[in-house]
Amino acid sequence: MVKSETVEKAYEAAKERYAELGVDTEQAMEQLKKVKLSVHCWQGDDIHGFVNPEAELTGGIGVSGDYPGMARIPDELTGDLHEALSLIPGSHKVALHTLYAVTNKKKDFDEIGPEDFKYWVDWAKQEGIGLDMNPTFFSHPKLKQNFTLASPEKDIRDFWVRVGKQSRAIANYFGEELGQQSVNNFWMPDGFKDNPIDKLTPRLRMIDALDEIINDGEYDEKNTIEAFEGKLFGTGVESYTVGSHEFYDNYALTRNKLWTIDAGHFHPTEDVSDKFTAFLPFGGKGLMLHVSRPVRWDSDHVVIFDEALQRITRSLVRDNLLDKTNIGLDFFDATINRTSAWVVGARATQKALLQAMLAPIDDLKEAELHYDFTKRLAVTEELKSYPFGAVWDEFCLRNDVPVGTDWLGNIRQYEKDVQFKRI
Repeated sequence: MVKSETVEKAYEAAKERYAELGVDTEQAMEQLKKVKLSVHCWQGDDIHGFVNPEAELTGGIGVSGDYPGMARIPDELTGDLHEALSLIPGSHKVALHTLYAVTNKKKDFDEIGPEDFKYWVDWAKQEGIGLDMNPTFFSHPKLKQNFTLASPEKDIRDFWVRVGKQSRAIANYFGEELGQQSVNNFWMPDGFKDNPIDKLTPRLRMIDALDEIINDGEYDEKNTIEAFEGKLFGTGVESYTVGSHEFYDNYALTRNKLWTIDAGHFHPTEDVSDKFTAFLPFGGKGLMLHVSRPVRWDSDHVVIFDEALQRITRSLVRDNLLDKTNIGLDFFDATINRTSAWVVGARATQKALLQAMLAPIDDLKEAELHYDFTKRLAVTEELKSYPFGAVWDEFCLRNDVPVGTDWLGNIRQYEKDVQFKRI
């Protein structure tokens, strides 16, 4: 176990090192504490949910692995989330999906409303956290031939329009009850496996359906706002995705909504972080970011402290975009303890944010402005070996969460006492 006096001694030395560059470590920790992550509930149960947990995963979604202890009922999932949140410094949010409704009645997706999420709101109040929302457009028979809102069949479109409308009411309920804005993220898997003849009409149908959803009732944006998530392609829709990136960034701009950037939904050679400043100057309400790790493409591996994540967080910090960006997690791995995945991914994201904050950003911008690229390169390279880990440990200590790998002991005990008894 890491001793607090060891952490404090290392922090004081790191504080002095950063101060030599004009970096205030105390200020960086205060800045990090204000950043809320949206922790996705579906890591805990392999995206089964509670509405129809036996349903086959569709929409190009799949989870691999069979590590014991998967959550099966609401109390197990919230218990696992509580354990994860207790090991992640700061106060955060949890993202839900339509299929995580808790109700004793038999309801279809388009019938699920705010009353079916009272369980979650009561739990969130107890935890002191916020809730985000996602309407579920997959794992349902009415995902017909890989189409939902862009379907050529009106009854199919109408069903999913009702799902979208209900999700807005649910998200508004979250915002009203919890006093935090609930981001309602829309992702639809619509598309063709092979080359289509008509690429325009499905998109026109999608626009009409989305407009019908977002124009159904006025909700105060202090309670909720919609975000729209694009994709390059998906399993079963390799040749054409209706909701492409260009489609949704244009839709978000013209409807004054959020555009969702999922780090796994782009070509592997693209730098996701470069898209933030290419989008935000043109208007819109801001960004929703899904932090994921595509080992090949959209494979949703647990987020780690890698170069891609560091580029993302550096862009958010250096360009002062944190107040315009909602940061969510989106990964699922059932080959390891599911609760530990949340902890690893969230802490990695926070570490990357902290490292980005521990830099003389104004000084480096000034050097760049005056073409001093030598200083820019020299300082940014030296920063890579600066002791930001000591500041991170101090941040954990001050937020009453385990330092270093000590949290893994909590997980092992939780497995023994709770999760492995579910088998």
